[in-house]
Parts: sequence; C-alpha cells; structure tokens
Amino acid sequence: MAIDPVLNELKAGILRFQTNVYPSLEETYKKAVLAPQQPKTLMITCADSRIDIESVTQSGPGELFITRNIGNMVPAYGEMLGGVSAVIEYAVTALKVQHVVVCGHSDCGAMKALMHPEAVTAMPTVKSWLTNAAAALSGTLAAKDEQPSDFLRRLTEQNVLLQLQHLQTHPSVAGAMARNELTISGWVYDIGTGDIRISEDGNRAFHEVEAEAIAQ
Repeated sequence: MAIDPVLNELKAGILRFQTNVYPSLEETYKKAVLAPQQPKTLMITCADSRIDIESVTQSGPGELFITRNIGNMVPAYGEMLGGVSAVIEYAVTALKVQHVVVCGHSDCGAMKALMHPEAVTAMPTVKSWLTNAAAALSGTLAAKDEQPSDFLRRLTEQNVLLQLQHLQTHPSVAGAMARNELTISGWVYDIGTGDIRISEDGNRAFHEVEAEAIAQ
C-alpha cells in the first residue's frame, strides 16, 4: 500500500497532541465529556484554512459552537435551508447560546470571487452559494467614494453586515433577540496582523478591540 504523506502528517499531529497537549488538559477534556455542552457563543466563520478561531479568541473545549463555510455566509431563512440554518436553530433553541458572531477575514477568496466571477465558472455550486453575498457587492460598488485599494476590505465588511441581516430573518434568532436572550456582532479578522474589528449593538461601523473598552 502506498504511503499517503498528507495523512501521515495528520497522524503525526495526532501523536503530538496525545503526547504534548492532552496530558496538561486531561482534566478539562474529562470534565467536558461528563456534562452536556453549554457554549455561550455561536461562531459563524469562513472555511478558510488560515483561520483558527479558538486560538484567536483563546477559547477552550465547550466554549464555542462553530460552523464554517465559504465566505461566512448565512442564507436568509427559507432560501437555502440546510446545514447553516440547522446549526443556527440548534445553537439558539437547544443550546441557548447568548451571542452569535459572523466573522469575516482579510484576503477572503469568496470576496475575491465576487469581484471576479469568472474565477468560479467551473464551480457551479460555489457560484450559486456566492449569491448569498450579491447585495454586499452591489452596495460596495455603489459607494462613490470607495478607493480601489480599499474595495476588498470594504466588501468584506459589507458582507459581514449583510449576513447579520440574514441571520435575523431566522425565527429562532428573531425570537431570542426579541426576548433579550441573544445578542449578535460582526467581526473582520486580519490574518496577517491578528487585529479584529467588530461591529456591535446595531452599529454598522467596525472598531478594533481595545482593552480600555472591555474594562468599562
């Protein structure tokens, strides 16, 4: 049987985890499996392999309920009922998460594909999925003062804001928010610098996380 070098890398990683990581966290993992999960946050982020959202938020086992897809999309309720919709409904209704994050990121391939649709001509499923962000592209194109160098950054922000709008069309989310049981926010993570800009409390502007603001 031929050796699969990629699978071997994964196996080596498993052994490193079992040898170097698990022993120091053994009690944490054992406690996690003895009780039902109770994450406080649902994280909707991109499938991009460069995003390690647990590390970015310094979260441990059981703290985040996560769903990932191309472009951190949230189809409006009823339009594309599927995995993302099921995750949202389960997280809000069954797990009672208290906060939902839609997290976009720098250098997003989905946003680049929106700008250059010819890049996904041979991928009809991806092309169809990207229609969930069509309004974000239209809005960014309509911004007369948009500089070409800022277009991708602005499109990424507009997409996050659009997905937050879509999120609120889901009955479970709308109901929980009406009862003041759930809040939402939109993030943009800069992979290269580690910075995160957040839009919260219905504000469409994105602001960097600052220690002074958290302390207040």
